[in-house]
Amino acid sequence: MSGAGSPSIEVDGSGLQVAIVASSWHTQVMDGLIAGAQQALDEAGCDDVEVVRVPGSFELPVVVRALTEDHDAVIALGVVIRGGTPHFDYVCQAATMGLTQVAVETGTPVGFGVLTCDDEQQALDRAGLPGSKESKGHEAATAAIATARILGRHHRS
Repeated sequence: MSGAGSPSIEVDGSGLQVAIVASSWHTQVMDGLIAGAQQALDEAGCDDVEVVRVPGSFELPVVVRALTEDHDAVIALGVVIRGGTPHFDYVCQAATMGLTQVAVETGTPVGFGVLTCDDEQQALDRAGLPGSKESKGHEAATAAIATARILGRHHRS
């Protein structure tokens, strides 16, 4: 985790309808990711933001898919921390592939803010909390808004 090479992106999100879909596991990390995403959306001028909570990262793709129907961009936030079984690999792969499929099939930008970490400290370092090295929620929201503008999204009906 270096952040090296990350772009500095300024975006205008005014007039966009945006949803944040966030998993419920690891409350402290998720609170930081959500706050970072909301900060980025505020900075971009997005004033039409819906926040939806889901049980875990595995459930993100189906809910994100449903929200693409009436949102210009959707930000998916979650955290999966490696344990002693292959469960980590299956959940990470399912969430990643599912969110990618949603974005490609719907043409709606999906900001990918799913942390896949070896331990809790790595997640805390990326959560955008005081003392964190990165704010992946902020980055995911900024990327989704920038992509929505590239695609010409604006108040879809």
